[in-house]
Amino acid sequence: MDDIVKAAMAKWPQVPACYNWLGLDARGEWFMRDDPTQAAGPFPHPKGSQVLHVQLRAFIERNCASDERGCWYFQNGPQRVFIELEAAPRVWRLNAPIGGAVVPELLSAAGEPAQVVATWLDEHGRLFLDTNIGFGLVHTLDMGLAADAIETGAWPEPHELAFADMPARFGYVLSPQALAR
Repeated sequence: MDDIVKAAMAKWPQVPACYNWLGLDARGEWFMRDDPTQAAGPFPHPKGSQVLHVQLRAFIERNCASDERGCWYFQNGPQRVFIELEAAPRVWRLNAPIGGAVVPELLSAAGEPAQVVATWLDEHGRLFLDTNIGFGLVHTLDMGLAADAIETGAWPEPHELAFADMPARFGYVLSPQALAR
């Protein structure tokens, strides 16, 4: 986390948490969810207002973590803003192999490199990766690179698992709001 965030947490340790105001969709896009959006239904329908500001997105991504329940949050200064997830806590983007390499480069949204441990397909044909730094969904635009990595044997063959079973198996919560009640 950013030093400024750590300092705010130390200065104001008792700020109440915030639920249902921030969402991460299956394409790795962040959404702010105001009161009317929340009243219209649970994330991801409606999603809310997309966060387009590049520096704000980067700040959110650098300051995300999960708690002991598997609820993901953005530490906004002294306040935890819990994240509603459409599919997974991470949406993996891949970079094409360079210089004859077989394995595409895998980076978290914050730019942290990751290594694939296992691959999983849900009933919708979405590919999820379990990595040394956590679990996430492969972005739809990167499925060609991911398929090549599996077909060449650079990544393990996918296991099948129902989407509904993934949060419990990989220790994350899609809707922290549901646990806050």
